[in-house]
Amino acid sequence: MATWTMVEGAPRKWWLIALALVPALALTACGSGSAPAATSADGKTTVNLSEAVHNLGYIDLYVAQHEGYFEQQGIDLHLSAAGGDSQAFAAVLGGSAQFALGDATLSEISREKGGDGIVLAELVSRAQYFAVSKKISTPFTDPKQFAGLTFVTSPPPNTNNSVLTNSLRQAGLDPTKDVHITTVSPGTEIGPVLAGQADVAVAYEPNVDMAVAQDGAHVLYSWADAIGEFTNTGLQARESYIRANPQVAQKLVNALQMGAQHVYQHPEDAKSVARAEFPNLPPEVVDAAIQRQIDNHIPASTTVVSQQGWNTLMTLGRQLGNCSCDVPFEKIVDNSFAQKAASTMQGQ
Repeated sequence: MATWTMVEGAPRKWWLIALALVPALALTACGSGSAPAATSADGKTTVNLSEAVHNLGYIDLYVAQHEGYFEQQGIDLHLSAAGGDSQAFAAVLGGSAQFALGDATLSEISREKGGDGIVLAELVSRAQYFAVSKKISTPFTDPKQFAGLTFVTSPPPNTNNSVLTNSLRQAGLDPTKDVHITTVSPGTEIGPVLAGQADVAVAYEPNVDMAVAQDGAHVLYSWADAIGEFTNTGLQARESYIRANPQVAQKLVNALQMGAQHVYQHPEDAKSVARAEFPNLPPEVVDAAIQRQIDNHIPASTTVVSQQGWNTLMTLGRQLGNCSCDVPFEKIVDNSFAQKAASTMQGQ
C-alpha cells in the first residue's frame, strides 16, 4: 500500500481553532492542578478520567477496567464520556477530571497559549478510517485508483475528509476535479453508498463491519496502513497535577499498559469486553470490528508515545491550521510513566 504523507491545503478543524483563541489565562487558571489526589473510603486513589466519547477504539481502556487492572493498581476509576475531544480536555482544565482521553493536539495548543497540558501515554496509534464500497469489490492499492469515483465523508473539518483529501493530493489528483466528494453527517457516511448514490464511503468502526455483515459491503483501503504511526488518541493531564501526584499517573498508566498488552495477547477477551460495553450492537459486528482494529494495529500495543506518530499528528495539526505544533517532543510528551509501565508490567 502506498506511503501516506501530509500535504498542504487540508481543511481546518474549526473547533480546535476556536479553542486556540481562548486566552492563555483560561488554560492556566482553571481548576486546581496541584491539588493532592483524593482517596476513596477503601483507601484507593480516586481518579476521574474524561474520555472524548465511548467508542470501540478505546478497547485498551475497557479491557483494563474489566480485568480489574485499575483496582490492582489501587485506583478507584470514575470514567465519563464528555461528548468530544475539546470537552474532555476542558474537564481537565476545569478541574472536574484529572485526566482526559482524546486528541492530544489539545495539550499542544494549551502549551502554545501558556498552559500546562501534557501527554502521558497513547491509546490509539493509527487512523481509524477505511474505504467501504457496495459496488466495488477489488481493494485499492494506490490512491490514484480513486480517480473518477464518488466518495462520501463527513464535512470538513472532520478527519475522514482530511485523510481522503491528503491521499488524493499525494497521488497527484485534484479533489475538486478528479473525484466527486459529497458530505453527510458524521456516522452516516455509508448510507449513500448502500443506496447506490455513491461509490465509496470513508468510514470507521463499528459502521464498517455493520455494512460488511448486514449489507455485503467490501472494505477496499485502510488509512491505518497508509498513514502508519499516528498518535490518534492520547492520555492528557495538567503538568502541575502530575508533578504533585506522580504516583497517581504511574498507577493509571500501569493499568492502561496492562490493558493494551491484554488486548493483543487475548483478542477473544477484548471482543467479550467490547460486546459488554456495546450491548446494542450485534455481537458478530463487534467481534469483527475489534478484530479489524487489532489487525490494523489501531489500539495501542504499548502506551509509550511514538515520536514518529507524534510528528505525524503535529504535521497534520500545522496543515489544518490548528497550532504552530512546534513545542519540542520532550516538553509536551512525558514518556517516563509509559516507559516504566512497559518495562515493569510486561507479562502481568
